[in-house]
Amino acid sequence: MPLLFIGHGNPMNAIEVNEFSQQWHKIGNELPTPKAILCISAHWETQATFITAMERPKTIHDFYGFPPELFQVQYPAKGNPKLAAEIQNAVKHTSIELDHQWGLDHGCWSVLTHVYPNAEIPVLQLSMDRTKNAQWHFDFGKELAQLRSQGILLIGSGNLVHNLSLVDWKNPDGGYPWAEEARTIFNNYIRSNNIQALINYSSLGKSAALAIPTPEHFLPLLYVLGAKQADEQIAFFNDKFVMKSLSMTSLLID
Repeated sequence: MPLLFIGHGNPMNAIEVNEFSQQWHKIGNELPTPKAILCISAHWETQATFITAMERPKTIHDFYGFPPELFQVQYPAKGNPKLAAEIQNAVKHTSIELDHQWGLDHGCWSVLTHVYPNAEIPVLQLSMDRTKNAQWHFDFGKELAQLRSQGILLIGSGNLVHNLSLVDWKNPDGGYPWAEEARTIFNNYIRSNNIQALINYSSLGKSAALAIPTPEHFLPLLYVLGAKQADEQIAFFNDKFVMKSLSMTSLLID
């Protein structure tokens, strides 16, 4: 299976038809049909590693202040407890615990509602251990690469540039100069396969520090790059800014 990193942005993308959601839908039509989806979302951080293992994961509305119709959205994809247990047993990088409480958060379902609008593919979520460093998350992604040959689509969902404290609601188009600079730095390192520079993002200067004030939206990228094979091609899409400090930059790797 290919790999996806999705810049998910505003939860409203789940119910809006815009250039970003239309591209997600287009990607879904072009992908081979997966056996299941494993999503690593910025919005599930834990102090260990968990994988959803319920038959019917709930749709989590993990936000506030949005219109009622967004809270009414349900993404009724099935889970796959058997697959969750298989992944738990196959992974040696860390101990994975089976979770029966979480579900699908908006980092996952707001994207999948366009990629696979019929919710016909089983979906599992994998949590990110907030106690681990960037190298650890990248190395975990390398081990998850084995799932691709089993027909499992790996999706990392976050944002390369994500600074909510500096969003500009009145001027939504384009990015701040520092955000544009950070996006260029990140994209160039992705294109040149300089993964170590991305792992060491805290050493990339002031613009990167503003782009990644906290790591949870950046780390899903490292899982995806970890699962990438050396000879695979990277295609960028949705490589634009919204509200000045959010990059919707997304990657298809195949």
